[in-house]
Amino acid sequence: MKVLAALSGGVDSAVAAARAVDAGHDVTAVHLALSSTPAALRTGARGCCSLEDARDARRAADVLGIPFYVWDVAERFGREVVDDFVAEYAAGRTPNPCIRCNERIKFAAVLDRAVALGFDAVCTGHYARLDGGVLYRARDAGKDQSYVLAVLAPWQLARAMFPLGDTEKSEVRREAQARGLGVADKPDSHDVCFIADGDTAGWLRAQLGDQPGPIVDAESGAVVGAHDGAYAFTVGQRRGLRIGTPAADGRPRYVLDVSPVTRTVTVGTAADLDVRTVLTGAPVWCGDAPALPATALVQLRAHGEAFPAYVEVLENGGGLRLRLDVPARGVASGQTAALYDGDRVLGSATIERTGEPANS
Repeated sequence: MKVLAALSGGVDSAVAAARAVDAGHDVTAVHLALSSTPAALRTGARGCCSLEDARDARRAADVLGIPFYVWDVAERFGREVVDDFVAEYAAGRTPNPCIRCNERIKFAAVLDRAVALGFDAVCTGHYARLDGGVLYRARDAGKDQSYVLAVLAPWQLARAMFPLGDTEKSEVRREAQARGLGVADKPDSHDVCFIADGDTAGWLRAQLGDQPGPIVDAESGAVVGAHDGAYAFTVGQRRGLRIGTPAADGRPRYVLDVSPVTRTVTVGTAADLDVRTVLTGAPVWCGDAPALPATALVQLRAHGEAFPAYVEVLENGGGLRLRLDVPARGVASGQTAALYDGDRVLGSATIERTGEPANS
């Protein structure tokens, strides 16, 4: 097959490309330029998609002896990922930019272009397994990335290659070392690549300006603090609340709700975070849509716990209602709910809101 290998500059994508070459495919490497000012992106241990990564990707392609290109997708990345990130926080939601990047850049913009250029598949270093076009969790549970891939449609999975799905991360590093790839010991990337210093709240403030408002206790209704912008908070957050008045029971408070319209951040106890019902938007199925209602496992955050749940279609027919067998804590709107049948990925949907707290 004619394969386009997306090289991020990290060890995983480099080994994935090497395995595609070993499998006899006609492989071409591409690195995605996601910013018009790549020097502003993170570097080193926290890096992703920076100038350093572009250089590492080129060196990996040289070692493998495959053609290497850089595709400038900065404009679309800015529109589809960065602008979406800002808009979601401004609306009181908590987005996952890595999911948006996979959905709208790597497996929309890139795959579309690859197919138009005559490539049969796109190869990436994601930790997930594909079998007959069906998506499964990776063997390495600690590195499993099926959650961020659960937004992909069947036609996209049919043209995807994930050569690392059956491999432990430690094995990947050893293989990279044996192949002479300079990224063998390169640390994994973390956090949001387009926020250079890791200060998400400060970065959002620069985009949205100060929007002061009250912090309100859910039980008493009393104003217990103030903030510079509700967009800087997410459900489940404990740190950075700057609450001067202690809770009645002396225990920490957590963010329960963010209302950008009234600029109000509502806080309460840890127990108030527990929910049993999650309501979503319209789902994207990775294969044939399952017959609903049905039981499934539901993962509500990357690398989070999978909860047994009863899944049913909402009365309006657009979204899903997920009734969890046990309470989940700190579920935020804007996040993704990925549905599984064992290790098999069924699909996903964006969380719109939660039902009543589990202790109500």
